[in-house]
Amino acid sequence: MADFNQNMNQENNTSGPFERFNSDGTRKKTKGEKKKSSGFGILAVLLVIVALILLGNSMVITRQNQFKLIRQFGRVQRVVTNSGLTFKLPFVESVDTIPKELLLYDLPASDVITSDKKTMILDSYVLWHVTDPLKFAQTLSCSVSNAEGRIDAIVYNATKNTISNMKQDEVIRSRDGKMTITVDQDTSDVTSNDLVLSGEKEEVIEITSLTEEIMAQINHVEEQYGIEIVVVDVKKLDLPDDNKQAVYARMISERENIAAQYTAEGKSEAKMIENTTDKEVSIMLSDAQAKAEATVAEGEAEYMRILSDAYANPEKMDFYSFVRALDAVKSSITGDNKTVILSDDSPVAQIFNGQY
Repeated sequence: MADFNQNMNQENNTSGPFERFNSDGTRKKTKGEKKKSSGFGILAVLLVIVALILLGNSMVITRQNQFKLIRQFGRVQRVVTNSGLTFKLPFVESVDTIPKELLLYDLPASDVITSDKKTMILDSYVLWHVTDPLKFAQTLSCSVSNAEGRIDAIVYNATKNTISNMKQDEVIRSRDGKMTITVDQDTSDVTSNDLVLSGEKEEVIEITSLTEEIMAQINHVEEQYGIEIVVVDVKKLDLPDDNKQAVYARMISERENIAAQYTAEGKSEAKMIENTTDKEVSIMLSDAQAKAEATVAEGEAEYMRILSDAYANPEKMDFYSFVRALDAVKSSITGDNKTVILSDDSPVAQIFNGQY
């Protein structure tokens, strides 16, 4: 029985006149044929995988904000500056990526000393970008951190040299590139009771800013490292904490001195106005008094002329003498006693009697 089963297996594994067929009429594959077809399928899959790996390793995708450096055995063969798809030799050439966009580097706050030996704290930032990727790779090894280290040292030295040649008030004035000054206005001569005062107005003039002074000393970065520092700007310019109170006290004292000066000038101008007004009032009173005296003199002259006319005519002279006698009597009567006793030789009695 065992021999019969073995013979049947051998007949199934070999092709011969006794072949087996499927129910649909197709011939059944033998085990050897099945193993051979599966081996070809695995090989095809492996070939596809290898092809995909080679294709993926040979493609270089460059974005708009990137530079690509193609190296062969560590040496730069070419630089890709335009965005798109390029190719390289797989496993032979390697790719380095360099940023192309504008980068921000925030410098740490540092102490700087002015020419008048005042310490200030400066906090600034830098905007920069790569202009020559090949030189950037040769000098800074395609490292942004290496570039920021060089930028830190360069900007700090330029800032220190700039501020060390300026006084503290000059540094503060040049913070935003503008300075306010006070100029005298032209005044015309005036008369009467107006006081001539010197006019003043404020003007804003453009000056070289602190960042422009710093940028003027940074001129070798692009040639040396293949990068460009677009702008250096100051975020914060402050004083050390231990100096703030002293500076604030000095500023308060200066403002008080300025206020005292303005007060003194105001009092001086007020005194000048008061003196001018008193002078004009005295002149006006003197003129009025002179006019009054002149009017009185004219009245007295007119009075004397009237008297002269009255005495020149005998009839008028008698009437005037009579009126004057009445006035004299009226002036002599005081109190409740209305009796006047006159002697015969009294001029008033003679006037009343018609004897004068």
